[in-house]
Amino acid sequence: MDKRVGNPGVAIALLLACAAAFACRPNQTVERQTKDTALKAQVKAKLATELGPATVTSIEVNVTNGVVTLAGPVHSDEEKQKAETVARGVDGVTGVNNNLQVMAEPVPAPVFTPTSSGAGPVFIPFPTPTPAVVRNP
Repeated sequence: MDKRVGNPGVAIALLLACAAAFACRPNQTVERQTKDTALKAQVKAKLATELGPATVTSIEVNVTNGVVTLAGPVHSDEEKQKAETVARGVDGVTGVNNNLQVMAEPVPAPVFTPTSSGAGPVFIPFPTPTPAVVRNP
């Protein structure tokens, strides 16, 4: 009695076809992807209107199954909270993950003004540290 099962090439092809079919399935339907893309556009537009046009490039917006994720830098806690409130206010948004980060304000560069004699900026020299002397006991 022959115990071989059919053609091995056909079995491998069938196995690969099944694997490909399962691997190509998206996590979302085309309809859900279309809705999420529309929500993303609406959230970005509303952020630009409410917080200013700079948010279009500074705040990243992602939408998955109606849940909005906000990421990127903002200037204050108030701006962070307002961005979340704006996103929640868009019809169709089911939740918001607020991953915005409040960035510290940059320290302004010192301004040097000329002296009254007009000689240029005033620089205050600091003493140069002297090297420590190491003595062997």
